[in-house]
Amino acid sequence: MDVTFKTPEGRFNYRVCAILLHDGKLLAMHDEVSPYYYIPGGRVLLHETAEDAVVRELREELGIEAAIIRPLWLCQSFFTEDVKQEKFHELCLYFLMDASETGLFDRGEQFTLQEGKHTHRFEWLPLERLKDEYLYPNFIKESVFHLPDQLTLIHDYE
Repeated sequence: MDVTFKTPEGRFNYRVCAILLHDGKLLAMHDEVSPYYYIPGGRVLLHETAEDAVVRELREELGIEAAIIRPLWLCQSFFTEDVKQEKFHELCLYFLMDASETGLFDRGEQFTLQEGKHTHRFEWLPLERLKDEYLYPNFIKESVFHLPDQLTLIHDYE
């Protein structure tokens, strides 16, 4: 069971995301519903550690066994999702990941994968282009240039 619940005031999510960097680019994705890019990852399962969740999500979404380098940010986000206009209170733990031994970098600048009934479109976005991209969460567009050495708390209001 995912750690998420809906209330009359909105939805709470507990998520993990993977920061994957290669040649000055960040791996981002979107699906058949979302017009915006977001970072690979997903919801944590009840009784699952965040570390296990981020590794599992990359296995499910990308078919790779990536290694955690270190946690970067714990982001407390408060936003209204663009497509369904649902209000969210989300806690997301972002991990810097090592995918160098997975073959991920050989898939090209853009590639598409299926996860069950969902189609995921991935793209390596040049870091200098992030400020102009339709990418959430917004804090990534600047923070990715200054990766912290230790876990850092972020508040993101969109």
